[in-house]
Amino acid sequence: MIEYDENEKRMVLKLVYYGPALSGKTTNLLQLHECLIRQGRGELMLLDTTGDRTIYFDLLPFFLTAPSGLRIKVKVYTVPGQVCHDATRKAVLQRSDGVAFIADSKLSELESNFASFDNLERNLAQTGLDIETIPLVIQFNKRDLPDCLPESDIIRTWQPTGIPVLMASAIEGAGVIETFTALVGLVFDRIDQRFRLAGEHGLSKEEFVAKLTTVQDELEEPR
Repeated sequence: MIEYDENEKRMVLKLVYYGPALSGKTTNLLQLHECLIRQGRGELMLLDTTGDRTIYFDLLPFFLTAPSGLRIKVKVYTVPGQVCHDATRKAVLQRSDGVAFIADSKLSELESNFASFDNLERNLAQTGLDIETIPLVIQFNKRDLPDCLPESDIIRTWQPTGIPVLMASAIEGAGVIETFTALVGLVFDRIDQRFRLAGEHGLSKEEFVAKLTTVQDELEEPR
């Protein structure tokens, strides 16, 4: 549900990190916020109400400007994974433009992953969104831990869905940028169909993704 103001040449996109409790959604955002360029990110903010935590930050606030003058702002949110906070998850999902589902790779969390994914599908539908069409990627986190689901089993289970699946160890920073890159690439494909970012605004997919995912190390001067 893209916010777009043609007169102001302003677009706001909303991305949501979803998944079961303690799967690593918050760690993903903390790592993402830390490694992206400081010139292009907002402050990391925390909403904490009696244990119901929602973390978010504004990414690239009017930093990405297309050749046409269109300014693009991206907001990135997490949702609380605990079952009792379903109302908050539903509220955060409203008007979202893309979702990263963060699954827990531990064998013991297999049932929680499927329950949370089912909850995502229901809540998307209740907020007027379709899991079949919204940009969506799945990250299997905690690959550094023992007793993980074999990667071959994960691929065999999820490949038929056509949803991109990535492996990660967010606490080590592995797979965090890759997951975000995959998601913003899908988001570009979706909004380009409607708003012709490449044709009318001169913004290619490569430039869109590159500007949103530039990390600190890429700005360091070579020695």
